[in-house]
Amino acid sequence: MSRSIKKGPFTDPKLLKKVSKLKIGDKTIIKTWSRDSVVTPEMVGFTFGVHNGKDHISVYVVENMVGHRLGEFAPTRKFVKHGGRMQREAEMAAAENQKKELASAQEKASTTGAKTLKSE
Repeated sequence: MSRSIKKGPFTDPKLLKKVSKLKIGDKTIIKTWSRDSVVTPEMVGFTFGVHNGKDHISVYVVENMVGHRLGEFAPTRKFVKHGGRMQREAEMAAAENQKKELASAQEKASTTGAKTLKSE
């Protein structure tokens, strides 16, 4: 459920205090655990270290992020991938085909280079 319009957006006061101390363009990472804080226009141009439960994920704030929450840009779950043995085999076959194509392209380039040297 969203926050009341009457109350306005929530941003942690400690976070706003940290932002106000820094100068625009400062490369210092501001560490925060406040994932529910809304990005305000004053935060644009700063880098935040948003905690995801394990680490601090670096988030550089741009204008398009204003109005969103900091937690949206630091995922808490790691997606591994779907599939098992069949998926792995398909990826291996695709990698092999790519290697063969690269080798044939290099061979073709070397033979055409040799022909141009002979014709000169």
